[in-house]
Amino acid sequence: MSCCRQPRSDSNLVALASQVSSPPSRHQVIDQQPTPLPELQLHHPTHVASSFSWSTNSPPLPPTANYAAAALYDDRYFPAVEPPGTVGSHARQASQTLDEGKLVIAIDFGTTFSGVAYGSSRIASGKVQQILNWPGSSETFRKIPTCLLYDEEGRVLAWGLEAKNSSAIPGTSRYEWFKLFLDPRALRDESALDPRLPALPPGKTATDLITEFLSCLWEYAREQITRDIGAIADLNSADVWVTVPAAWDARGCALMRDAAIAAGLVQSSYAGDTAWRDRLKIITEPEAAAVHCAHLTDLYKLLPSQNFIVCDAGGGTVDLAVYKIIGDPAHLEIAEIAARSGANCGSLFLDLRFRALVQALLDHHPAHLDAPSLAYFMHSFSEADKLNYIGSDDDDTIFYFNCFNVEDPDDPSVGLINGQLAIPGRLLREAVFDPVVDEVLDLITKQLAASPTIDALMLVGGFSGSAYLKARIEEKFSSQIRTLARPPDSDTATLRGAARYALARRPLVSQLVVPRSYVMKVKLPAEPEDRVRRPAYVRVNDAGVEICENRLQYLVQKGAIIRKGQRITTRFCKFSRTRDDTSFTATLYVSPSPSATDVEPARYADETRASLSELCVWRADVSVLPAFRAAAAANPNGGFYTGVSFPCPCFHPSHNAHTDFMLGLEIDSAEVRGVLLSTDADGDGMNAMVWGRVVFAFM
Repeated sequence: MSCCRQPRSDSNLVALASQVSSPPSRHQVIDQQPTPLPELQLHHPTHVASSFSWSTNSPPLPPTANYAAAALYDDRYFPAVEPPGTVGSHARQASQTLDEGKLVIAIDFGTTFSGVAYGSSRIASGKVQQILNWPGSSETFRKIPTCLLYDEEGRVLAWGLEAKNSSAIPGTSRYEWFKLFLDPRALRDESALDPRLPALPPGKTATDLITEFLSCLWEYAREQITRDIGAIADLNSADVWVTVPAAWDARGCALMRDAAIAAGLVQSSYAGDTAWRDRLKIITEPEAAAVHCAHLTDLYKLLPSQNFIVCDAGGGTVDLAVYKIIGDPAHLEIAEIAARSGANCGSLFLDLRFRALVQALLDHHPAHLDAPSLAYFMHSFSEADKLNYIGSDDDDTIFYFNCFNVEDPDDPSVGLINGQLAIPGRLLREAVFDPVVDEVLDLITKQLAASPTIDALMLVGGFSGSAYLKARIEEKFSSQIRTLARPPDSDTATLRGAARYALARRPLVSQLVVPRSYVMKVKLPAEPEDRVRRPAYVRVNDAGVEICENRLQYLVQKGAIIRKGQRITTRFCKFSRTRDDTSFTATLYVSPSPSATDVEPARYADETRASLSELCVWRADVSVLPAFRAAAAANPNGGFYTGVSFPCPCFHPSHNAHTDFMLGLEIDSAEVRGVLLSTDADGDGMNAMVWGRVVFAFM
């Protein structure tokens, strides 16, 4: 058995970038002394009152060249770097040429299986390479079990194949499927966790297990890549891409980022390397799989402007995403054109239903229900029948599963015959396969109803190898979709697609659909509707203006179609009672409103359909903003607003400053970067200066 090192632990890191007064030229090297920036910190969700007085949407702001600040991090939220070509600094664009040949590594951390791929323009003509040799076997495997074996002290004894194939040893415990503990519903409410999942080891969290597995995986991957490509393997400066399910929310993505950092996937490679966390990238699983499929368009005769749906059927989740093909094959791009969907109905739920069936059949035969016996039954099912089962044609077939224990070998009434458990094919179909496959079909049906015309469906992921799932999809959807295909390398489409995206060094996915709304509670001028519907929220503010509290301000609405990396801005103002009152606090929420049935979005925070979930609290020191300094100078005794150069009914014009400030959101597939902005005197935002920056895993 192989062991791995303990994951590393890092203290707070603050990275300061040089202040740039003008856009650098394409080849300009920026090397100036750091300039103090406002404090930007992201905190765990807490009930902190917002310090905003008024807010209104402004049009999306074009990418700005005047970047004057960089990321500030805390212990839990780390910076994400824009894919090349999206909103970002010109210094990054200028350095792309220098990055040619840079090593990229993709890790598909799956519920049941995980894999590693890598590549560089200097290796195999830029083709994606996979690690195929793993501890515990002389055979080659494209992916290995996401599995850990612990001793009684909570130490890792084995991982991957060695852990999965280990015999029952007293004092050891095997753990799988721990990725599902980061499901959004489970993170919000532990009671929502599927009760069929095994418990975590005592004293450990799901993040602990993910960290320890990734640490083992990464240490071995480093050795293999170095052995394969030698001196080219500059692993300390490599970009590392990690895939996450499309349905994960901000907290799940943040925990995954935590685990990857703690496992040492990226680390400082030289003294003064303040941007090392930038080398860790997050990409959603269906997006990565779509990139893999898009490069097979010739194979399936797909043309620009045609649409395809990716059904990423994995071990734990099934994710769906719809894309349009853009551009010619030499400069291929894809654009997301419908909201993603997904559910926990992957292949592992076949295992769980099979276990439940065995337990029901052998309820009165406890000799066959201990942990080793159940594990033996499930191993036989998973290895021999789970993917090869073909459906109703097997209804009259009897499937035999050897018993682990030799005691109590016969009871024909429940199928125990000569030390084997006999299960009719019809019972397997009705109790195990149909409930899970039907859920996948229902998911696809709903996605098709919410999408434009679909020209092709690409079935990928480990579960895509199920003959029964493929047959049922063809039976149900062949009349609606011209091409139904399981592409080459379908089981590793997510892994290979993530590596291909990284190697492209340009945005292969140019457009995305925002999967949920991001909102803030704000105070807005009271309207007649507010006095009728929420009279308790209406009051007169310090400026003598009637306002309504607990109104919802939608920073980005669910279903919005945006350019990847697009910055969307919202104007804010803050009332400061004294010159020392410089804290700018934004409590950000996520909401499913508006839903497809909503005539309009929820208006108030207490509406049931708003269903607000607190995402994060963003705090900044606004004393560096020109608007604050001007307002403070004009009102030395305090009592002033910051951030208004346009007519506002919330306060008196004498409080106006000359420079607005805005909160900008730069949206990517799995994360959003929050930016504190100060605009020019005209307030049009075209020459916005970035005064502070923070990243939250936000999508």
